[in-house]
Amino acid sequence: GTAVRSWSMNIHWLSDLASWLRGPQHSRHLSLLAVCLTVPLASAGDADVAQTGAQNPLAKVEAGEDPYLWLEDVTAERSLSWVREQDALSTKELESSPDFEPIRSRLLAILDSKDRIPYASKHGPYYYNFWRDQKNVRGLWRRTSLEEYKKPEPAWEVVLDLDQLASAEKENWVWKGYDILYPTYDRCLILLSRGGADATVVREFDLPSKAFVKDGFTLPEAKSHVAWRNRDAVYVGTDFGPGSLTDSGYPRIVKEWKRKTPLSEAKVMIECKKEEMDVGAGVVHDHGLTYEFASRAVTFFTNEEYLRQGDEWTRIDKPADATVSTFEDQLLLRLRSDWKVNGITYPAGSLLAAGFKQYLKGDRHFETLFLPTARKSLAGTSATKNYLVVNELDNVKNRLYALEYKDGHWTRKALDTPAFGSVS
Repeated sequence: GTAVRSWSMNIHWLSDLASWLRGPQHSRHLSLLAVCLTVPLASAGDADVAQTGAQNPLAKVEAGEDPYLWLEDVTAERSLSWVREQDALSTKELESSPDFEPIRSRLLAILDSKDRIPYASKHGPYYYNFWRDQKNVRGLWRRTSLEEYKKPEPAWEVVLDLDQLASAEKENWVWKGYDILYPTYDRCLILLSRGGADATVVREFDLPSKAFVKDGFTLPEAKSHVAWRNRDAVYVGTDFGPGSLTDSGYPRIVKEWKRKTPLSEAKVMIECKKEEMDVGAGVVHDHGLTYEFASRAVTFFTNEEYLRQGDEWTRIDKPADATVSTFEDQLLLRLRSDWKVNGITYPAGSLLAAGFKQYLKGDRHFETLFLPTARKSLAGTSATKNYLVVNELDNVKNRLYALEYKDGHWTRKALDTPAFGSVS
């Protein structure tokens, strides 16, 4: 089958917008956006000046100081009070426009429409969808069969009703995603946040019984990364205690945690430095092959990738800003900067393929799957059972090509798509 990344999660920002549009109690996120767009940043400095009587914040900037540093403590009452003040300012400004209510009503009608396409992800025999509307404000995680999904009005089976769960547990739960166990598809790790925060609670869920697993894998609220290694082990990065987080507040350590053992006994797999961004690990199931990767994010745009071989983690030689993926037994490298290797310079934006095993042994023979030009760039790729579909943006027009890897070589053919429009 196609590649399955065990750390994949769904993001439903349009549903969050719909929640905000339903009433002022949900206004915080969009208000903050409006603040960024309409309220001068000096407001934070002005608040600082008002409370401290200090000099003008611009003078502090010129002096090399940060007058807004106090906002880093996002849960402090002083910071929250300032946010509430800006919420009030931006909400008043937005609602004062005569266009506000007509636009709000129109957008809400669109976002609550039952004619929306219920985008689904296939796991085993089921197609899963997370759905929010005016009745299910927090959302329903549901599933159906392919036969039902093809119908104009599919019959959905509710797997988890987030509104009911929040009411029963008296929690402000917001859906953050899930990770289903491959290849049995009978267990998953569900991620929930309180009020939409970055920090999440992780809980193991049994799909046949549609219930949380007693004494299953569970993590308290933190900025965690978690992914199945197999049925009885997960890779986890979380707040293990002092020194376990980076300066950005994300996991600095990844451990392998085995079922029915305390988290404190989990074995360290890989670490990053405190001043770096993040570290995580996950599993890729790709056309019958299994790859276990760890990624050490040194900066926002650079990282180190590692492949697990037995109990050892082997660093993958690549440019720091190149991204790694796979297709069958092929290593795919997408370049963000020029890379000279074996006397050949591959330009930024290229997509390269090489035999993974041979590459790890030092072979640097590549097949170029995409080469950018002055008017052509790579919009993205998507793996199917038999093809790697390459989406090229040619003079601002999408062009799709099906790349097939067969008998040790790649072949390419154009797919028939409309001449104009957005294709994905």
